[in-house]
Amino acid sequence: MTYEGVLTKMETEFSHPIQYYLVFENDFLNMNQLLDKTITIQFVKYQCLNCGLDKQIYRQGFCKSCFFDIPQAADWIMRPELSTAHLDQEDRDLEYEKKVQLQPHVVYLANSSNVKVGVTRKNQIPTRWIDQGAHEAIEIVEVPNRYLAGITEVALKEHISDKTNWRTMLKNDIVDENLVEWRERLKQYVPDEAKDYFIESNTETNLEFPVLQYPEKPNSLNLDKTPIYKGVLKGIKGQYLLFKDQTVFNVRGSEGYVVKIDIV
Repeated sequence: MTYEGVLTKMETEFSHPIQYYLVFENDFLNMNQLLDKTITIQFVKYQCLNCGLDKQIYRQGFCKSCFFDIPQAADWIMRPELSTAHLDQEDRDLEYEKKVQLQPHVVYLANSSNVKVGVTRKNQIPTRWIDQGAHEAIEIVEVPNRYLAGITEVALKEHISDKTNWRTMLKNDIVDENLVEWRERLKQYVPDEAKDYFIESNTETNLEFPVLQYPEKPNSLNLDKTPIYKGVLKGIKGQYLLFKDQTVFNVRGSEGYVVKIDIV
């Protein structure tokens, strides 16, 4: 079977294990069903997720000119504390910024390679945790806008990491942590503006990924350097495909790449 389309991050369904779907314009693949099958991935061209042109992808699936122009790639996306829609101040497109920033956001703890703090829109839970490859996570603060979540994350980053080591996550070289204890430990560092939104009583969520074999020395596939790759799929974790020969492919990191996929 051959499929062709532009890569976007895999859609997911929270179950045990997580179900993964690769969605193209005219097709979709349940990736869980492809475990132990031989897959060939061939780079065809670029297709910017905004303008649709065959221009080299710069970041987040966008070409360089779109990346520096559209609201979906503004600085506040990666740095929520820079959000200004609650002040009625525009960055690139106030209507879009209000739609995204002025809705409930959650500050959470997730354990993928280590315990880290993060921010996401409430409606992105547990999708955000799945995409990060976290095997356990817990909400700690739920606030009405992105700015409050951002300043809370900044305050907590003084006491806990906000980064994931992708190699450790993919090797499954992880330690279970008591996230309820972590939440209580960090409570004192929540900024005054967000203290009323602290979540006092909840339990952690556990996630199970469809992996038959974890890589011992993950080797990242770059379609610009290796435009054709063939391997046996052994697992899916985060937004990565894990292959038998230790190759790992970050689907989200290759958004905007048009590929042809052959399955044997």
